[in-house]
Amino acid sequence: MPMKTSALLMLTAATIFGSAACAEPGKWSDEPVRIVVTFPPGGTSDLVARILAQYLESEYGQKAVVDNRPGAGGTVAADYVAQQPADGTTLILANNAPFTIAPTQFESLPYDPVDGFTHIANLGASTPGLFVQPALEITDLDGFIAMAKGDGITYGSSGVGSITHILGQAVDTALEIETIHVPYQGSAPAIQDFRAGVLEAFYDSMAQNSSMIEDGEVVPLAIASPERSKRFPEIPTFRELGYDVVIENWTGLSGPAGMDPAMVQTIHDSVEEIMAIPAVIEQMDQWGIAHTEMTTEEFNGFVAKTIEVWRPLIEAAKVNGG
Repeated sequence: MPMKTSALLMLTAATIFGSAACAEPGKWSDEPVRIVVTFPPGGTSDLVARILAQYLESEYGQKAVVDNRPGAGGTVAADYVAQQPADGTTLILANNAPFTIAPTQFESLPYDPVDGFTHIANLGASTPGLFVQPALEITDLDGFIAMAKGDGITYGSSGVGSITHILGQAVDTALEIETIHVPYQGSAPAIQDFRAGVLEAFYDSMAQNSSMIEDGEVVPLAIASPERSKRFPEIPTFRELGYDVVIENWTGLSGPAGMDPAMVQTIHDSVEEIMAIPAVIEQMDQWGIAHTEMTTEEFNGFVAKTIEVWRPLIEAAKVNGG
């Protein structure tokens, strides 16, 4: 065999087997990886990112840090990540706000929510609900409606265009009421103001507020899931109360467009292995996040589909970011 031909075959084999070896769970960069979060510290998204960073390092030696960049319904963080090098060192904890809601909410975006990213892995979905102050002595939606039509109700969300904002507007539409919306940069500051008595109500994950539910600090009126929660079976769904309001908050891991396919597979498989660790499953369950495994192709298709599925809901809620 001629030397040039032999060298070419060896190079080709090395490339093939090198890529295959790379496409396994494990470390993919010698540099620390930044996981950008669209909300400030303290909320569910932030906690999920920190769990992911913790296990990437402990299981695979892949150093990872959380970078909180809240603002403009998650579009600040998404735009930042879209402009970073596609070398796997900058990822985003993707969610409804910048990828599902923003494409309809805003007339134009500085990024393409589908083609402008490499959507790597699905982490799961949680369901938010409606909470009110115990001092209001409201125990059901009828009481909530009566107060909204009377003295009025002020509710907090995790930001303009966030899933809790969309839910608040969807509930207003379904219940034929008009509440006063106060947007925050994440759920943590909204809950802080609720505890201080500034807000009369707020929308957020049921699981994240489990201790407040158990301690009687909040009154949960309804949950926006198709069926009652296994963890909180006493809380009715909006649907069973006669209002067809069903909204789930999905979370995933994405990066800039153009990432190397072998590296993407490595990250995907690492995430899937982490999501299968019993301690992680238990923690996600406490936060109300149910994991559904998807391939990178399935996850990319999922993100694209959510834009179209949610568009009528966002338009009906009249959420406009300009």
